Amino acid sequence: MQTSEQQSSSRPRIGIPVRLSGSETADPRVREANELFDFIVDLVRDAGAEPVLLDASFTDEAGPLAAELRSLNGVLLPGGGDLDPRLYGEEATEACYDVNPDQDRLDLAVARGSLDAGLPTLGICRGHQLLNVVYGGTLIQDMHPSLVEHNALTPAEGGLSAWAWHDVELSPDSKVAGLYGSRNSVRIASGHHQAVARVGDGLVVTAVAQDGTVEALEDPQRWVASVQWHPEASQLPAEERLAPFKAFVEVCRTLRPVG
Repeated sequence: MQTSEQQSSSRPRIGIPVRLSGSETADPRVREANELFDFIVDLVRDAGAEPVLLDASFTDEAGPLAAELRSLNGVLLPGGGDLDPRLYGEEATEACYDVNPDQDRLDLAVARGSLDAGLPTLGICRGHQLLNVVYGGTLIQDMHPSLVEHNALTPAEGGLSAWAWHDVELSPDSKVAGLYGSRNSVRIASGHHQAVARVGDGLVVTAVAQDGTVEALEDPQRWVASVQWHPEASQLPAEERLAPFKAFVEVCRTLRPVG
């Protein structure tokens, strides 16, 4: 029988940059992002990995971050507030919220460091948009209404988003389809007011909504993928909620063996 120390050492280590905006803010979207972050950490642990929280001390890609990344088996980039539009060559509009330079600095350092280290990398919501910007793409700062609802306006009980639910078609044999057991489509929990505009160089689109919104991206040359939706949404059935995290942990275990 393995000891707890042996079991811990056999678990892939998944780096996750922490959220830096405090939940005491009056903006419920920030509190929600922080709770969703906690969900992701729990799901990574339940999926068989060891979550490694990366804080603002890991912003020097040549120093402590590089050393920490060498000990990881993968990186997960979670949701949160809006990226500073100056990162993709634009000035911010009034629609942008929770633009946090320290968060941008941390997330960009982790994302770039992960790519440089060749680590399997998965982006969720903001993480999806972040990866697109890292690859040289741009974002829609505030989406116009369309035939698909992407952001429910009525908060659910307890403050969490009621979500906008819709289906997306997944490209066959894509990395994201693999996270869902090679399914052709998935019903998603959507809650975003920004989206990918110009796709970054080297990325391919592997899922779109009916209105053309880019819902998933991947790098065909390495294991880098991202989704605009929230697989961690608590309203999803427990097994369906855990499945993509288990699949990502297995990717990390296979591509970056433990030990």
